[in-house]
Amino acid sequence: MICTLLGSLTAQAGMSELKNSLYDTYEIDTAGFIEARGGIRTKNDPYEKEYSLAEARLQLDLSKDYSWGVVKVKGELLADGVENKVIGDLRDLNLLFSPLDSMDMKIGRQVLTWGTGDLLFINDMFPKDWQSFFIGRDDEYLKAPSDAIKTSYFTNLANIDFVWTPIFDESNHISGERISYWNGVLGRTAGRDYIFEVDNRNSLFDDSEFSLRLSRNIKSMEIALYAYSGFWKEPEGMTMEQSPRLRYPRLSVYGASLRAPIYKGIGNIEVGYYDSRQDRDGNDPYTRNSEARLLTGYEQELAHNFTGGAQYYLEYMRDHNAYKSSINNGTERDKFRHLFTIRLTKLLMNQNLILSLFTYFSPNDRDAYVRFKSQYKMDDHWLLEAGVNLFQGKHDHTFWGQFENNSNLYAAARWSF
Repeated sequence: MICTLLGSLTAQAGMSELKNSLYDTYEIDTAGFIEARGGIRTKNDPYEKEYSLAEARLQLDLSKDYSWGVVKVKGELLADGVENKVIGDLRDLNLLFSPLDSMDMKIGRQVLTWGTGDLLFINDMFPKDWQSFFIGRDDEYLKAPSDAIKTSYFTNLANIDFVWTPIFDESNHISGERISYWNGVLGRTAGRDYIFEVDNRNSLFDDSEFSLRLSRNIKSMEIALYAYSGFWKEPEGMTMEQSPRLRYPRLSVYGASLRAPIYKGIGNIEVGYYDSRQDRDGNDPYTRNSEARLLTGYEQELAHNFTGGAQYYLEYMRDHNAYKSSINNGTERDKFRHLFTIRLTKLLMNQNLILSLFTYFSPNDRDAYVRFKSQYKMDDHWLLEAGVNLFQGKHDHTFWGQFENNSNLYAAARWSF
């Protein structure tokens, strides 16, 4: 299946000729890849299709360096066999320039990220694509693009990054189209049989987002302060008028992080306070409460070409008693949610083979998520990949437990140019 999809996109020689032609004629730096990826569920899910992945992807990454700035375009064409459609997408379409010697600006579509977590996020309030992450697409697609203006100002005291997103960019949340989920309205797991309507925020200026980071290096330490004003990135609110509809409540986030060498590795700590501005009293059962969050982590080389890392993550719900009093029926969230992660990475065969294991485990929810991936670089062009996403939980309503029937195996072949 993978070879058939890969061949259906384009010929390798043709892409190489296009790359050389663009540079020779216009001096445009060109890169990209052709990829085919397939996956199948390991368990029967009555609400989803058997195949979790069946797709071919072409990505073109173009950039042009002028004396006054850099123009970058990264576009993709995706043939999706599960949804039976062809999709075009832009991951980058931006202009980077420096109006001052101490200032950079990037305007347009771009992928943004900051914070210290390894696949855990507190102060990184930029959009994510959890659907792609759970079904076995490349890790690159966990970070979704933003349509924003980013300004970076560099001073002796601190570096200042400010991001303005004119219209709210939400995360690609789990909706039921590809992954089944716990549906509190039905009191059971649902998928394609029940997809909520969503009240999208798409008003210019009224639905803007603002993100700020102040950062500084002090010797070997990296210190940062963060602030965000916008909305929950997943629809953490619900409107019950007439029929249930999901919505994005207003949210502010304030936080800090520290990363520094410890013993033989790197340690980090990050904190954040989530001010749920439309439910500050905690008595609205249809809007997520305010929360305090904590993340600590450590990573080091355990042996030659073998690294390990661990993290502890905590969510503390504010006004939990008011929340308990407000819910009539349904599943009650805990006041504290604890989560541990472990990452192990081994490089073999002159670092051409990468074996990676990443595990999430919540002791109070009694659920887990295991990601295993192997990547083999055959040569400068060909990359083969295979992996598994395994969800396990004692209860259907917990975060990882709700996805248990979405466990899957996947494989991919990529030719880069």
